[in-house]
Amino acid sequence: MHGNAIIVPVMHESRSEAHLSPSSDTQDSAEMSRLLAPRLAHFAGVARTEHVTRAAQEMGVPQSTLSRAMVRLEQDLGVELFARRGRTVSLTPAGRTFLGSVERALAEIERAAEEVRADADPATGKVAFGFLHTMGSETVPELIRAFRADHPRVRFSLVQTYGEAMLERLRSGELDLCLTSPVPDAPDLVGRRLDEQKLRLVVPADHRLAGRRRIRLAEAADETFVTLEPGYGLRRITDAVCREAGFKPRVAFEGEEAETLRGLVAAGLGVALLPPPAFARPGVVELTVTAPRAVREIGVAWLDGHPDTPPVAAFKKFLLSRRGHLLPE
Repeated sequence: MHGNAIIVPVMHESRSEAHLSPSSDTQDSAEMSRLLAPRLAHFAGVARTEHVTRAAQEMGVPQSTLSRAMVRLEQDLGVELFARRGRTVSLTPAGRTFLGSVERALAEIERAAEEVRADADPATGKVAFGFLHTMGSETVPELIRAFRADHPRVRFSLVQTYGEAMLERLRSGELDLCLTSPVPDAPDLVGRRLDEQKLRLVVPADHRLAGRRRIRLAEAADETFVTLEPGYGLRRITDAVCREAGFKPRVAFEGEEAETLRGLVAAGLGVALLPPPAFARPGVVELTVTAPRAVREIGVAWLDGHPDTPPVAAFKKFLLSRRGHLLPE
């Protein structure tokens, strides 16, 4: 899920004193970090043993290589870290100060390495999974329950948001997979259609159309609509279906969540095109739209070329196996 930077040791014998100037800018600091990083573990090993030969044996590197690395480290810093007596060394006050920070840095690197190894573990690893708000009350809990029947210890980091935000999180590496609508068509993403969901025209219980079971959407052309905000997939579908029916919806309220829209409809503030609710909501009537075809596709998406950890690969395979029966009946 996350890329790991590979730090390549730089083998020059000396460095410019410009790195030591109080006027060094951010670029100089970044360059200094690149120079120092490969030598920190070597420095900690020598500081711990206070003996270059013994440290070289413990770390499996030639003693001469380790000695040169410590000299270069001091040159790059512009301070003496060790007081030398043959191959025996002791830390200077500057060296002791530096060691404290180096040990904390190495411990943090070790912690990060353990975390990414744990996240990639086939049995107990983690899946960062995003999904639409309308999938959260029923569909996603059922999917995870079914998946964990065979993978009981896999962990999930769950994110509920709208489609465009999920795709950006995929691109940034914050998510491994997401359930979204519409299925994305972008060169850097892979999208697979899993299912489709019929949309209904939701009207107040005392509305003139509430006694109907079915409706052609054109019959609601004069109604006031409540919709999701622009940028939401369901909003784009609503606009497109209404356009196909021959009208542009008059939008009175825009929200961020489908059940909030149902509440607005129940309050008599408009009508809405929405997917079926997990539970029946009092105060509204939901009509089947016979024309035009009012559906939204639900698909799974991931970043193209992004390597999967074993738990992510297993969950992706599971989702693809649910094609055609992803949603509750």
